[in-house]
Amino acid sequence: MQEFEDIWKNYHRKLYSFVNKRVSDPSIAEDLVQDILFKVNTKIETLQSTKKLQGWIFQIARNTIIDYYRRNKNLESELIDDLIAPETDQISQARQEVSICLTLLIRHLPDKYCEAMTLSEIEGLTQKEIAVRQNISLSGAKSRVQRGRKLLKQMLVECCEFELDHQQRMIDYQPRGDCSC
Repeated sequence: MQEFEDIWKNYHRKLYSFVNKRVSDPSIAEDLVQDILFKVNTKIETLQSTKKLQGWIFQIARNTIIDYYRRNKNLESELIDDLIAPETDQISQARQEVSICLTLLIRHLPDKYCEAMTLSEIEGLTQKEIAVRQNISLSGAKSRVQRGRKLLKQMLVECCEFELDHQQRMIDYQPRGDCSC
């Protein structure tokens, strides 16, 4: 496990920014950050994988802010809905990074799958248009796209560990040590 001092150095500023956007008073934001870091310090041993550290810390932050608003019902609490779902900017950034990685991984597919995936996923052609362009049958084009997707998924899972929400949508990822992206 990471030492608490490293966690404090790496996450204090990010947490303060995250919390300060959600509460109206900077001193309350700092108090909540201290509370979050205390919880992290006391529960760090329960974290099973350090690869999920950031998501775990920000989930503690969301829960701490929700608790703050519940204790202070006279405050505006419309931010609670925003906190229950993971931060969309963070998700958007993670999806953009994975999208770039996918583009790189497509290049490592065997030629016939690389071309089919490029035409389908990057250029947006239909499978019928791919069949015409590659001078193959429609079922051949469908097969190449499906096999290309399967190979690409395999490569991606070998390269990264993904954190999914309750609807199986990606909310975060961590590259594995041997990831070429």
